[in-house]
Amino acid sequence: MKNDYINLDLDFALSNQHSISLAGVDEAGRGALFGPVVAAAVILPPAALPELAASQVRDSKQLSSYRRQQLAAKICTLAVDWRVGFASTAEIDNINILQASLLAMKRAVTKLKVQPELCLVDGNQAIKDLPIPQQTLVKGDERSLVIAAASIIAKVWRDDLIVRLAAKYPMYDLVANKGYGTARHLQALQQYGSSRLHRLSFRPCQMRAMATKELAE
Repeated sequence: MKNDYINLDLDFALSNQHSISLAGVDEAGRGALFGPVVAAAVILPPAALPELAASQVRDSKQLSSYRRQQLAAKICTLAVDWRVGFASTAEIDNINILQASLLAMKRAVTKLKVQPELCLVDGNQAIKDLPIPQQTLVKGDERSLVIAAASIIAKVWRDDLIVRLAAKYPMYDLVANKGYGTARHLQALQQYGSSRLHRLSFRPCQMRAMATKELAE
């Protein structure tokens, strides 16, 4: 598995510069067909970075579900503060997935009780009208431990939400696919149509009109 360890030079350099309080920001669920896009903002004390690095915190996509849950609990315990924000499927369809992802990130940051002096944002798109200085970082979840920590929190929080919603929409195999377009999920869309929590601006969700009134309730 690539990137077993994240180099801490970037996080230490930024957090130690003038004692900056640093927040990592990342999203989960951008490519899913079902459910909201979720973002997390995490502030970690510099003293926690070596411990989390030794625990092999890294991009959430490189971790098993069980390991993500373990690390999420540890991150939440060690964090100075962490918060989650999301954008709904209606917002995704209205403003597009990129803008909805940035909106979810902004909501996560502005919920923080401790205001960071700098936000490290995964990707190359700045968060519009964020009242806190920010720095974008392409592949940030592979290069910065604080962003990787945010990616884990966002992924675990969103997966837990989708599993809870799965009881209401059992036909889509959501427990297994977490809302992503697996073969079984696409087959269910063809058979049953889209639910009210599917992203209708995504082409696979436009396959067929909703089959029953119950799916809209």
